Amino acid sequence: MVLNIIAVFIGSGLGGMCRYLVGNSVQSHITASSQFPWGTFAVNVIGCFLIGIFYGIFDRLAPSVIIPSHIRLLLTVGFCGGFTTFSTFINENYLLFQSSNFLLLLGYVAVSVIVGFALLYVGFALTRI
Repeated sequence: MVLNIIAVFIGSGLGGMCRYLVGNSVQSHITASSQFPWGTFAVNVIGCFLIGIFYGIFDRLAPSVIIPSHIRLLLTVGFCGGFTTFSTFINENYLLFQSSNFLLLLGYVAVSVIVGFALLYVGFALTRI
């Protein structure tokens, strides 16, 4: 149990650090006039792709290779959980709502869910090749 907690702690820290670096890097390459939160979108869909790959690998290797629970937790709950950000996603949607930018709000939600699911599927499918 303690090893699992430490694994999630380490994974979350690494994921959060990567989220900050990737999100800021993506957002800094976008024009200032864009209201679309590209940095958050990028980390969330990349995180969906990664968790698809991780679970695909875990599923494909089981039961012949046993991956310890602390490694699974480090990569999924820890890293992917720390890398992606639901609270920032919701806050950005709220800001779009407050500014009455309803079309962009609906587009952001729809594209995030559709692309996120598609990339999770692609990540999982890639482990089947």
